[in-house]
Amino acid sequence: MRMSVVNLLEFQVDDMVLLKVSPWKGVLSFGKKGKLVPRYFGPFKILEQIKKVSYKLELPLEFNNVHPTFHMSNLKKYLSDQDLQVPLDDIHIDDTMHFVEKPVEIMDRDVKKLKRSRILLS
Repeated sequence: MRMSVVNLLEFQVDDMVLLKVSPWKGVLSFGKKGKLVPRYFGPFKILEQIKKVSYKLELPLEFNNVHPTFHMSNLKKYLSDQDLQVPLDDIHIDDTMHFVEKPVEIMDRDVKKLKRSRILLS
């Protein structure tokens, strides 16, 4: 007899989560198709806990055809730091709207020796 394991992770209101989408169903409703379809969409904010295992998410307007309530097995905790921001002073864009990269000096290199060749490792 096989017992199912229930995910004991509980989410709180205002937590950010990723939504798992099966590649067999529902992917086309999210506007993505192809071989490299993402398995998770988001992050989305939890608006309320409906039952112990179901949560209502704040979905953007382009997902208006998707019901906003999901089982916790379809959710994954979003672990990114929301306070992390890239300062705009560090980003440089030229007149043609291309990202300008600053060259970095390589101070030390390792050389891997094979039988007949050498590979520079940086």
